[in-house]
Order: sequence, then structure tokens, then C-alpha cells
Amino acid sequence: MKYWNLRFGKTGNPLVVVFVFFCVLCVFGDAAAARRIAVDVDVANVRSGPGPEYEILWQVEKYTPLAVLDTDKTGTWYYIKDYEGSIGWISKSLLAEIDTVITKPREERVNIRTGPGTDHDVIFKAIKGVPFKVLERKGNWIHLKHADGDEGWIHKILVW
Repeated sequence: MKYWNLRFGKTGNPLVVVFVFFCVLCVFGDAAAARRIAVDVDVANVRSGPGPEYEILWQVEKYTPLAVLDTDKTGTWYYIKDYEGSIGWISKSLLAEIDTVITKPREERVNIRTGPGTDHDVIFKAIKGVPFKVLERKGNWIHLKHADGDEGWIHKILVW
């Protein structure tokens, strides 16, 4: 005990405190963000609790990415968070481990291009909240496909 008091003082070493805080933040931050899943049906209900008897909070479309926060006791319902931070429950049977993204533009619409770069033509524009399946990643660019078949490239800073 005297060693602790002599070496670190009564309040403890601030570097040790910062190190422990950083480690806890890394462990819990990575755990929450580590598992992402996607909707694998045309439309899925997000509910207020883990079961079909709970209220429908909102609906999500195919390829919508979701972060898994927890599961129910049986593992058949996931407690999820979407790109806007909204939380709810969704049946595991409606999901798959697919690489997907959702548009989160800084402006009203984002450009979807014919290739990976601003020198490529814009083929269509997407509004906030449009989910896509990822086909390929090339540097900072993502080749994506919408459930309706539209394909193109988007810069990674414009999606979640």
C-alpha cells in the first residue's frame, strides 16, 4: 500500500486513468459496432419488443444495414440501432450477413456515378436513407446495387 501511495500519490496516476478509460472505450465501442447485419426481405418491421405481439415502430427496406446491440434470451430477435440512432427489435429470420450501406448525405442528394471517381458521369442521385448492397470496394469508393437493380459508385463518406 505504501508503494502505491509513494509512486502514484493519493489520486492515482492520470496516465493510468486515461489508459484504462481508453481501453474500456475501445472494448465497448468495438463490441457495439462490430456486428452489422442487413435486412434480407423486401420490407421488415422494427418493433418495440422481441416478438410479433409488440408494436411496430417503423419499417425498413431490403439491404438496410443495422447494428446489433443485443439479442433476446432465445437468440431469435435482435435489439438493433439504425444509422440515425433509432433503436428497436427485429426478427433474426428477416436478416442476413450482407455487406450493405445506406446513404447519409451532407446535402439533399448524393451522386451515384458510373465509376469510382468524380471524373465519372452521374447516372442517378439518391436521397438520405437509401440502402444498397455493396458489390465492391475500391479505395474510397463503393460499387453498390439497390434492390430494384440500379447500380453505381459512391464515395464512402456519403454512407453509413
